[in-house]
Amino acid sequence: MRAARALVRWSAKDLANAASVGVATVRRAESDDGIPSITAANQKAIRNALEAAGIEFIPANGGGPGVRLARPFDGG
Repeated sequence: MRAARALVRWSAKDLANAASVGVATVRRAESDDGIPSITAANQKAIRNALEAAGIEFIPANGGGPGVRLARPFDGG
């Protein structure tokens, strides 16, 4: 999640606002290794916000899961 935020130059607060969740929820999700300790609804809201911002989630394919920009970053 931190890598995705970095790609679109969002702070934790920016992501929280875009996903309509609390900043503490974003920070808690990022502090966990593996499966985030947040509700499925909050996890979906965060993922949807990041995807709307242009993030593409890459499944684990031998090298582990990751993220990348789905389209060129426009600076916004």
